[in-house]
Amino acid sequence: MPSPEASEERAQRGEAERSSDPREGASAAPHTSLRAVAREAIAYGLREGRPPNLDPAHYTAGLAAPRASFVTLYRAGELRGCTGSLEPEAPLVVGVARNAFRAAFSDPRFPPLAGWEIDGLEISVALLSPLERIRAGSEADLLRSLRPGVDGLVLREGALTATFLPAVWESLPEPRDFLHALERKAGLEAGHWSPTLRFERYSTEPAD
Repeated sequence: MPSPEASEERAQRGEAERSSDPREGASAAPHTSLRAVAREAIAYGLREGRPPNLDPAHYTAGLAAPRASFVTLYRAGELRGCTGSLEPEAPLVVGVARNAFRAAFSDPRFPPLAGWEIDGLEISVALLSPLERIRAGSEADLLRSLRPGVDGLVLREGALTATFLPAVWESLPEPRDFLHALERKAGLEAGHWSPTLRFERYSTEPAD
């Protein structure tokens, strides 16, 4: 259950997002909020059934450059959707808009977002660093190399891929619990280990 302080902070962030209004074809805005881009993409999706077609040329160089991102949605402090990319696939502002749309309408864990939900929607945008391979010969090696609270972790085993953002450490602070939950998320048994198992780490920074 989030604290009153956390709820107030999220409410303030939501108000800041609504004060900005990035639109398709808008002029370059040096202080464009990516959370506002995400919110407008969801609102556009409710109206049009698709993500907006943003032109990176109308945004600053930092927003137009390729970078991986994740968008996480909350309502009343509870997860309402999360999706993103582990590697840069598009200009940052375009990727955030797409990920916001997918988090709202395509996360298989939740029904598509309804129009009445958007007013209370809390949005978090995380920007990812490049992936870094972790070389570990055993589970013990891997656990020793993890940095709780810092590392996002990617697991790959054959066609299976799963990731946890660094924020997941808040609910799973022990490295072994964190790893085993990620293995279960990927569809593997907790404690699974094989020569083909691959791990990568990344860090995140929050976007305004």
